[in-house]
Amino acid sequence: MNMATQRRSAGQKQFVSRVDAFAIMAGAALAAVASTVWTVSGVVATLTGPVTLTLPLNDASQQPGGLMLDATARFSAIEATIPVLPSAEAAQLAWAGVLNQLSFLAVAALLFLLAFRLQRRSLFTPSSSWIIIGCGLVLAGAGSVAQVLDGLARTGAARLIGAPGRPGDVLFAGDFNAAPLIAGTVLVLVAGAFQFGRRLQKDTEGLI
Repeated sequence: MNMATQRRSAGQKQFVSRVDAFAIMAGAALAAVASTVWTVSGVVATLTGPVTLTLPLNDASQQPGGLMLDATARFSAIEATIPVLPSAEAAQLAWAGVLNQLSFLAVAALLFLLAFRLQRRSLFTPSSSWIIIGCGLVLAGAGSVAQVLDGLARTGAARLIGAPGRPGDVLFAGDFNAAPLIAGTVLVLVAGAFQFGRRLQKDTEGLI
């Protein structure tokens, strides 16, 4: 290696050093383990009880008084503690927790992969693209289904406890967050950019 090449190599800046990459990989692994333990304990608590849930209401008569500025409002949710959830609602909440955890593990795995590939300067590989596509699909699918199951379980529990009057008073109420679906779609597009970058890398390998 001549002196000019040595100077260029010495002057090259690493976007992710080995220390940075190790810190990111370790953080992603620890977060994955800690969140998995937390999810398992939450699933066990959901299946065995007691469980405290925020449940939706559908009763316009439940209105708080004494509001200023002539404001009007109504209660749209209650916090209820149920000693033992019915099996159907408990299973739905448990699966929602598992799917949410699966979404988080997909993100953690992606961080681990990017840090590992960057510090080895081998980011544009065939496996990287497919792993990113898999993480995106898991994030979009699991995150969306988890929200639907959670909404069904909370609505069913509200009906069963008779909140706020008759079991049939409560309609399905679930807040759908499109962030997992959007993030998963973006990851699939990023995987396409990775495949394009790999082709460019192969085309330029013989020119360097």
